[in-house]
Formats: sequence, C-alpha cells, structure tokens
Amino acid sequence: MAAIAHEASMSKRTLYDVFESRTALFASIIRRLHKTVTRPLQETELDLPLCERLRLLLTPTDEKFSDPLPLSILRAVIAEAERQPDLVREFLQEGPYAFFGMVRLELDRSVARGEIRISDTEAAARLMTDMAHGSVLEHLLVSQSTGGRQEAYERRLKLAIRVFLSGIGEGNDA
Repeated sequence: MAAIAHEASMSKRTLYDVFESRTALFASIIRRLHKTVTRPLQETELDLPLCERLRLLLTPTDEKFSDPLPLSILRAVIAEAERQPDLVREFLQEGPYAFFGMVRLELDRSVARGEIRISDTEAAARLMTDMAHGSVLEHLLVSQSTGGRQEAYERRLKLAIRVFLSGIGEGNDA
C-alpha cells in the first residue's frame, strides 16, 4: 500500500479513505487494466461478420504486449492466492470473467441473429478465449519480445477463430 500511495502521490491514509480495503484497490487496478488491454465493439462494428467481430474483440490493444504490469499482477495473484482468496476472486471477476462476458455477449448476439447455433454460449466464450490466449504458464515462464508476442498472438488468434467457427458450424470464413 505504501508503494501504491507513493506512486499515486498520496498518503496511505488518503488511499485507505478512497478504497475501503486492499481488495477494493486491487479490483480497481484490474478494472483499469482490463479497459486498457481490451475494448468492446463499436456500434459501427456490430454488423460485421462474426469472424471479424471476434477478431476485433479478441485483439488486445498494443499495451497488452508492451506493458509488463498484467503479468506482474498475475504473478502476484498466484503468489497470494492461498492467503488472499478475495484478491483471487476480484482478479477473476474484473479480469478473465469480464472478458469472457464480452465474448459471450457477442456470441449471444450472433445466436439471436441466427448467424450461428450455440446452445451454451458461456462455455463457448470460455473456449474461444482460451483458444485465442493460449497457455498462461507459457506467458508467465517464457520471456518474449513485444513484437514476437504480438506476432505469435495474431497467428494464434486467426487460427483459433477459424477452428472455433468451423467446429461450431459457422464455416471457414475466418
């Protein structure tokens, strides 16, 4: 908390006045980080083909590849998981679960439009996201240049969308 207060140019007391607990502060950080690396679809993008909407939704901003903070936070969550289950819950809620929700919303929209048939859009959203993002362990353990990570992600995302839509029954237009 002292380091965060110093970085924010405020006292620890002021920090505790703004956030009722470490968990609340952590949730706020994760929400902010989530907004910097993901983006919801714009109104003008909602009529694009599903494969294109998924590509836009699942393509992170450049900050995901250049900012070391997301991996540092993930490492901290893992290290503190057993002692601080509230931090884990907030991390999951404001990070991965929020992202699954964004993908699920798009799959639900596609089902409602008759573009695709999926009986369990929650499971499908998790599968699509997992396919696109790859192994968390690899991200944590293997150091890669920003350009290398981004290029590898783009190749994986293209393949993940094609495999996902083909498996779901959409076709090969990814």
